Amino acid sequence: MLTAAILVIFPLCMAYAAFTDLLTMTIANRVSLLLIVSFFCIAPMAGLGLHEIGNHVAAMLVVFVICFGLFAANTMGGGDAKLLSASALWFGLGTELMTFLILVTAIGGLLCLFILKARSPAGIYIMSRIPLTHNLTATSQGVPYGIAIGAAGLITYPDTAIMQQVMAQLAAG
Repeated sequence: MLTAAILVIFPLCMAYAAFTDLLTMTIANRVSLLLIVSFFCIAPMAGLGLHEIGNHVAAMLVVFVICFGLFAANTMGGGDAKLLSASALWFGLGTELMTFLILVTAIGGLLCLFILKARSPAGIYIMSRIPLTHNLTATSQGVPYGIAIGAAGLITYPDTAIMQQVMAQLAAG
C-alpha cells in the first residue's frame, strides 16, 4: 500500500495540476493540500526521520517565501506558488530540489516562448484548429506555469529519496 501511494500520489497530482492549468488556467488548492498531507502521512512510514522530514519542510518554506515574493510582485500566480511550494516538500533541501527548480525554469522558459509564438497572428490561426488551446492563445491570459511545474516534477521525481527507497525495495524483490 505504501509503495503504491509513493508511486501514484505525487505523479498523479503533477499530471492533474498540469492538465487543469492548461484547460482552466487554475490549479485547485486541493492538489497542493493533497501533496502536503500525503507527504506527512507517507514520510514516517517510508522511514524518514524527524531530521529528514524537517529538511523537507525547510525546502517547502524556502520555496514558499520566494514564491510569495514573486506572487506579491505579480509575476507568479497563486496556484503556481502553492503547487511549487508543496512539490518542494517532496524533494527536500538538496540537489534533487535544485534539479527540479532548474528544470521548472527551463521548461517554463520554453513554454513562454511557445505561448509567445502561439499568440502571434500565425500561431492563433494554427492553434485555433486544435481543440482545448484557447487559453494558450488568449492574450488576456497569463502563462499556465502548472504545465512546467508538473512536467519538471514528473521528470525529477524518480531522483527523490522516497522514490529511491521504493525502487530499491522493488529491485530487492
